[in-house]
Amino acid sequence: MARFSGRSWAPSDPGATGSASGSRSTGTAAGSPGGRPHGRHQHARTARPKPVRVRSVAGQVFALQVVVVLLLVVAAVLALVVQSRNDARQEATTRSVAVAQTYANSPGIVEALRSPDPSAVLQPSAQAARINAGVDFIVVLNNDGIRYTHPNPDRIGHKFVGDYQPALSGQVVTEEVTGTIGPLVQAIVPVRAPDGQIVGMVSAGITIANVSSASERQLPVVLGAAAAALGLATGGTALISRRLKRQTHGLGPTEMTRMYEHHAAVLHAVREGVLILGGDGRLLLCNDEARRLLDLPPDAEGRPLADLGLEPAPLELLAAGRSVTDEVVMAGERLLAVNVRPTDRNGGPPGSVATLRDSTELLALTGRAEVAQRRLRLLYDAGVSVGSTLDVTRTAEELAQVTVGRFADIVTVDLAEQVLEGDEPPAGPALLRMRRTALATAHGDPPFYPVGTVVEVTPSTPLAGTLSSGLPGVEPRLAEAQAWREQDPEGAERVLAHGVHSLVRVPLKSRGVLLGVARFWRSEREEPFEEEDLALAEELVSHAAVCIDNARRYTREHAMAVTLQHSLLPRNLPAQNALEVAHRYLPAQAGVGGDWFDVIPLPGARVAMVVGDVVGHGLHAAATMGRLRTAIHNFSTLDLPPDELLGHLDELVNRIDQEESASGGAAAVTGATCLYLIYDPVSRRCTLASAGHPPPALVRPDGTVVFPELPTGPPLGLAVLPFETVELEVEEGSRLVLYTDGLVEDRQRDIDVGLELLRAALSGPPRTPEQTCADVLGALLPARPQDDIALLVARTRVLPADRVAQWEVPADPAAVSGVRAAVAERLEQWGLDEAAFVTELILSELVTNAIRYGTGPIRVRLLLDRSLICEVSDGSSTSPHLRYAATTDEGGRGLFLVAQFADRWGTRYTATGKVIWTEQPLE
Repeated sequence: MARFSGRSWAPSDPGATGSASGSRSTGTAAGSPGGRPHGRHQHARTARPKPVRVRSVAGQVFALQVVVVLLLVVAAVLALVVQSRNDARQEATTRSVAVAQTYANSPGIVEALRSPDPSAVLQPSAQAARINAGVDFIVVLNNDGIRYTHPNPDRIGHKFVGDYQPALSGQVVTEEVTGTIGPLVQAIVPVRAPDGQIVGMVSAGITIANVSSASERQLPVVLGAAAAALGLATGGTALISRRLKRQTHGLGPTEMTRMYEHHAAVLHAVREGVLILGGDGRLLLCNDEARRLLDLPPDAEGRPLADLGLEPAPLELLAAGRSVTDEVVMAGERLLAVNVRPTDRNGGPPGSVATLRDSTELLALTGRAEVAQRRLRLLYDAGVSVGSTLDVTRTAEELAQVTVGRFADIVTVDLAEQVLEGDEPPAGPALLRMRRTALATAHGDPPFYPVGTVVEVTPSTPLAGTLSSGLPGVEPRLAEAQAWREQDPEGAERVLAHGVHSLVRVPLKSRGVLLGVARFWRSEREEPFEEEDLALAEELVSHAAVCIDNARRYTREHAMAVTLQHSLLPRNLPAQNALEVAHRYLPAQAGVGGDWFDVIPLPGARVAMVVGDVVGHGLHAAATMGRLRTAIHNFSTLDLPPDELLGHLDELVNRIDQEESASGGAAAVTGATCLYLIYDPVSRRCTLASAGHPPPALVRPDGTVVFPELPTGPPLGLAVLPFETVELEVEEGSRLVLYTDGLVEDRQRDIDVGLELLRAALSGPPRTPEQTCADVLGALLPARPQDDIALLVARTRVLPADRVAQWEVPADPAAVSGVRAAVAERLEQWGLDEAAFVTELILSELVTNAIRYGTGPIRVRLLLDRSLICEVSDGSSTSPHLRYAATTDEGGRGLFLVAQFADRWGTRYTATGKVIWTEQPLE
């Protein structure tokens, strides 16, 4: 509680002061002389409560509030008055100019000015305009300043009072004058004839008093707010007065001041530290001895206990909230005996009171044990925290962070550049080139090389000797040593100027391989490094070296696996017109997986999209992914339906498992998922089948997102049922989104939650596939992906109807000529006259074969895409094959000619027969 001088704690009535002017009740039959009263003071009831005196705290607060409110009200009223006057002048100027310009530009005013009697024509309209505009006058003048109109007809024909000369040169004049009707603002504007000649002037004016301002209407609001504020201040003062009386138990300022002085004298006189803590963990009160023992800052009172910079041991006891009896803890260099008791017993306030006794004399007996304990604790913490990840840089940072402030004030770790890349460091007795990998400091910004700097080792320095011999070294007094300065003389001077005075250097060596060096520097601590500190430094660095070497090996293998994985994935997507495609592939940080994706052009301008995921991680999963991707490419050349292709892929996975089992390998494939989709831009139909893979997302042009229901089959390698195909009709401009489970599922997120997040990310206005990929990853990508993520987004296109031609062909050889003529005509319309001969030759052979050896119906279709596609379909499932006819054979050369003239050709089977197709380049 703070002390106040003077009479600020005087009571509000004589009975509360204990003075001679009033009697004090003790709450018992007889008063106890000189003692503290028990219970509340009893006062005689009065008809009216006495007003709060100004000399009380509540009265002072009330007076201050009244003064502040009055000052604010006066300032607000003055501001409103000034603003009202300014607004009135501005409004008068604006209205007078607007009225004058409007009347000067009104129809017929030029003719009226040139008429024989302008006043007769203009006076009525000027008066009507003045009344409608709400101004005080509208006066029309000639070029000599003679009035043609005026609200007072007696003044017509007299000279105009005002500066109208600038208006004769085409300017708009505004001025404030004081006329017979009071202060006013008048505007004078010229009247121009159609040829630009000024034939007269118009002046409009309005008195400032007639312009009302919104600021004047706010005065009642300000005064009302002031009255409300005064009312609140009065009520608040009354409440504060009552609460002060209740909290002080009726004691007056004199009694409370005397009580505080006695408490303060006792508190600061005892030779034990005393601290009073609140229930919220804040330090309420402490004496001088507690400040000395705990090194508390001057502003410690009122701050949370955790923000006072206490040692962990005393902080834990003081914040425990339990009774403590003579527990001995270290606080800096002092040994303290701590006692803690809660204050909330018997209805007291929440919190605790603690006493501290200095028992530093016991430190001499336990000093060595404490040092050993601290070192063991440091070694334990280093063993737990160093090497928590398989990252070389992070491991070096952990070594620096765990030792700085506890063993050294500054720690630097330099590693060979090859180690950071996962490679073997250069062979030889010493490293001559390293890179600063970690730098940790306890305080300040020391003048050391920053992280990432290349450190060139000078061969003649102690640092080179340590790296060459593999033995640690110590420089107890750097200022007296000279050899270490040869590494960087200027930098050495800056280090010494910063206060660094001692150094320990330990080489990072693991499994006979020299990785780098760790150096420990002291600047804040006065004691230098000694020989016995080398053992602790070697223990710390040897553990870190093993962790760094493990991380280096992992980095190398991870880089190899990632390189293999990326080499097996498509580098560039093939060119095609059916889909606009964007993709993303993000490998897992913990290890490569077997996710893959592909876009495969198919005959007939169709495109296949595929995503898949091999179960497991590592090189075997990546290699298996490459085999499956190659197999899909091979199966797609057969133009198989999605269900049949997945069936062949399932047999391949089973065969891989059997080969691994037969060879005794333990890395058998436990399964793989795959989604295969074929999109036809002519029919806008999408055919797809799934082998245990999450369903694709279909984003319609209006922004709605659906996940088509698929008869999802079992994963590849586990099939017991045949796969099924589903067909969807897709609108032009829709987006097909294919992905692997790493995008929507992880250890912290269920797949249903992930699918809803994906739906939210895809919903909304149309976006490009590239932007869609960015938005999806931004919404769903975890901080550290535990699994590979493959994302494929394709926006559908439709082959225009004018680029598709189709004919029904009767099963009659005579119909071939008609088809050839129709095809030639269509090619002429497409501007492909040069390709007509080859196309007619190809179609003649294919249609003739369909008539001779196939069954109806027979159809011919031409597609104009990136190439010219010819398709002949019939109801037979017999496929023609290419052969070389002998010189004596009369036939058998048709398909050979087709293969020679066409860029590509082949057969695909449908549910009703087959299609023979060819592709011809457009150039």
